[in-house]
Amino acid sequence: MAEIPLFPLNTVLFPGGALPLRIFETRYIDMVSRCLKSEQGFGVCLIQEGSETGKTRMHRVGTLAEIGDWSRGEDGLLHILAKGTKRFRVVSARIQTDGLNLGELEFLPEDRLLPVPESQRQLAEILRQVLLQLEAEQAELDYADAGWVANRLAEVLPISLEQRQYLLEVEPLKRLEILQTLVQSLAVN
Repeated sequence: MAEIPLFPLNTVLFPGGALPLRIFETRYIDMVSRCLKSEQGFGVCLIQEGSETGKTRMHRVGTLAEIGDWSRGEDGLLHILAKGTKRFRVVSARIQTDGLNLGELEFLPEDRLLPVPESQRQLAEILRQVLLQLEAEQAELDYADAGWVANRLAEVLPISLEQRQYLLEVEPLKRLEILQTLVQSLAVN
């Protein structure tokens, strides 16, 4: 197993999701440089305890991110746009002397292409309306795919990071079931 750099953040990245980042810490600037040179991604894990700039304890399930675009911003910081690709579980982790987290990863099965069940088709329509209101640009739209709809809904609904993390860890149809319950509870409030 190869070691992959891990980036603990206060966010949950789903496969197919976009993650804009402003990089200012030396360890992460070096990480991005190495990732670009080796055409390798990095793992994004939700912070369980600690902060983005200090010592952290992170969740063991995360998403591999590939750098799609990068630039040096007017603010002098490195700006990257990463895209979530595959879910993984951290098998083992260590911290380099520069503070960068590295992990050996076990990739979880990719979401199979499954149609959105009839009983949850309203979730796809709700997502369509939310994305229109947000004027969110999506490279790929697939309102018929259960995994895509579940991932995008989990990104945009006003739910906690812990709820998002749990959704990342379950299969797409289970994600949709949970999201349907969450949407119904949000509609009541």
